[in-house]
Amino acid sequence: MEINLKKTVEMLCLDIDEAAREDFYSRMDPEYYSLFTPEEIAGHLRITAGLSPEHPVLSYMSRSEGNLWNIVITAYDYFSEFSMICGLFTSYGLDIVSGHSFTFSEPGPGGGSPGLSPAPRKSGRKKILDLFQVRPLKGEKFDRPFQEKFQQDLETLVGLLDQNQMAAARGEVNRRVVEYLSGTKTPFMSRLYPVNIQFNNRLSEKWTVMEIRSRNTPAFLYAFSNALSMQDIYIYKVRIESRGERVFDRIFITNSRGNKIIGQREQELLKVTTVLTKQFTHFLTLAPNPAKGIQYFDQLLEKVLERECSPSLISFLYQKSTLDLLARLLGTSEFLWEDFLKMRFEDLLPILKSFKKKTVPAKKKELRLKLKKALARGKNVEDKKKTLNEFKDREMFRIDLIHLLNQKRDLMAFSLALTELAEAVLEEVYLLCSLRLSEEYGKPYLSPKVPCPFAICGLGKFGGREMGYASDIELLFVYAGEGKTGGERSITTQEYFERLGQDILNTIEAKREGIFHVDLRLRPYGAKGSLSSSLPYLKSYYAPGGGAAPFERQALTRLRRVAGDPKLGRAVEEIRDQFTYSREPWDIREARNLRRRQAKELVKPGDINIKYSSGGVIDLEYTVQYYQVLQGWRYPEIRSPSTLEALEGLYQKKILSKVEHDLFRQAYLFLRTLIDALRVVRGNARDLILPDRKSEEFKFLARRMGYIGTDWKTGARELHSAIRRQMQFSRQFFTRHFGKI
Repeated sequence: MEINLKKTVEMLCLDIDEAAREDFYSRMDPEYYSLFTPEEIAGHLRITAGLSPEHPVLSYMSRSEGNLWNIVITAYDYFSEFSMICGLFTSYGLDIVSGHSFTFSEPGPGGGSPGLSPAPRKSGRKKILDLFQVRPLKGEKFDRPFQEKFQQDLETLVGLLDQNQMAAARGEVNRRVVEYLSGTKTPFMSRLYPVNIQFNNRLSEKWTVMEIRSRNTPAFLYAFSNALSMQDIYIYKVRIESRGERVFDRIFITNSRGNKIIGQREQELLKVTTVLTKQFTHFLTLAPNPAKGIQYFDQLLEKVLERECSPSLISFLYQKSTLDLLARLLGTSEFLWEDFLKMRFEDLLPILKSFKKKTVPAKKKELRLKLKKALARGKNVEDKKKTLNEFKDREMFRIDLIHLLNQKRDLMAFSLALTELAEAVLEEVYLLCSLRLSEEYGKPYLSPKVPCPFAICGLGKFGGREMGYASDIELLFVYAGEGKTGGERSITTQEYFERLGQDILNTIEAKREGIFHVDLRLRPYGAKGSLSSSLPYLKSYYAPGGGAAPFERQALTRLRRVAGDPKLGRAVEEIRDQFTYSREPWDIREARNLRRRQAKELVKPGDINIKYSSGGVIDLEYTVQYYQVLQGWRYPEIRSPSTLEALEGLYQKKILSKVEHDLFRQAYLFLRTLIDALRVVRGNARDLILPDRKSEEFKFLARRMGYIGTDWKTGARELHSAIRRQMQFSRQFFTRHFGKI
């Protein structure tokens, strides 16, 4: 700093402590002094001297010519701070026309390299001085109340950084930016403008200079600087310049170790990741949870770049349609990323490519053929088991993907696709396990020349072809009768099919609770009963005076054969018809008591459980099932395992009116979709509790449910109103037909 300039500045700020002035002079970047007048420097010095642990950020705003505003921000230095400030500008509809950002050097002789300490010291701390010239975008205002609100939000944001809550700060800024972009009419996604980046290591001894040329789009500087911070790039100094619709920015950076970006591959990788992340940011308006979306996109790029990337792969990622798909996918579900994208990354891009060509799930016949071919390549049982589960996971991910990315989500088509996959897998698992057992014990026989068949029946959502996210597979294993196997190590059919049932359980792997988890709890006597039951035993159990409880009669309304011997499966369905749809009395009071206990014991006070609370989806399902048990002997049309098919039968037989039918269908599909939206985040069957209506989680839920408008709060209010309306209908519908629970 020149002596004359220093003297002039000191005369303008004699009220500032000499130590504070010297600290500013010695640590400010030399270029700074050539850009500003003594009066401006004195003003900057004065505001910077006001920083303290109690006030880690200060700002000053003044009007410039026309509709331009000068904004000075000084704060303690935090990693990723610059990008978050830029994001806050975007969320307020302020376009950054020009500016400079400076970071003080380290305190002490000679300064030092930038550090990335997550918890900066409370004394002698590094500071930043950011100077922006901004223009409110068309339709935006920047009056005094607006300015005060901006300053409050800036203080809150820096406060989070000061408390080492970077993830919370980044999530908040992402949400604000995306909410603002969602409300603009700027067609920034219709075209991805190219970004020209040059690296210069000659301009500075300590810093690599990124020179950026591109078309100015909303949130450009935020998206780009955020991309740098996500790559652990430290920003020391920034020069911002706009000429019409073009941006000419210069950013001084180092890597996380304080070193310049010198290697060609390192530069190319940084160029690819920053540009892709910048482009991807604009597609986050389609993501229910933008913060998660960009976090997972960054991890995805890291995985991509760990490999030697082909030009075709990078080109594929640059496509608008790819970024669109990834935004919807990565911003929706944690478990799809954790369980599938991370562990089965090699399958992701091929699936995305194939999705663009075919957006309809494969049918059961096609699935079985593909699975048979894959299993034929297996060398042994363990190899085949691995192949089968990989196929299951891959196809389930594909089905989930098609449903998530389909603008017109068809819940029943999604349910049918999952059901047919489960059926195809069960058929092949049965054949695989029975082949292994037969090699060891011989095939099972009722008598020396009469084989003993085996059938698998589905129950619950699987039996009704109504599977969703995190649905388990409720099964009933049945064999024809008593006998023995024909091998040298002969065993009884009872022992054989018990082992077969256990083998099936051991072969199908469920990654999380509920996802393709095989559930046998509805077999005779539940956990105390055998895994497999003989047909004669079922006949005696499911009969008047047999061992079946009243609720099991109701549960059998959803039974159907899904795999194994067709003839034996039909025989089991006949037992169901004779038991469930008989004219034997059924105590509706006990059924209501069971429903009452569910609402009391399975729902915590204050919670709203979309399945078990009063008005939950189970009220609709139980109403249909009660009618099936009570009236099924009279009307075969209502005997379907499917809730909606049985509903049609109830309407046809005039048990329900047209209005009731239509409102039931609407409420049922809404509540089922809501349950899927709750479960899709973590992939856990127990995720049935509605978040607090004022929480961020509820806003994300609203977006997952399709309430993606210009105002997230409005979307949340609309969802809350819809939930209240549909659950009220469900509660009143049940009460009107069968009384209060």
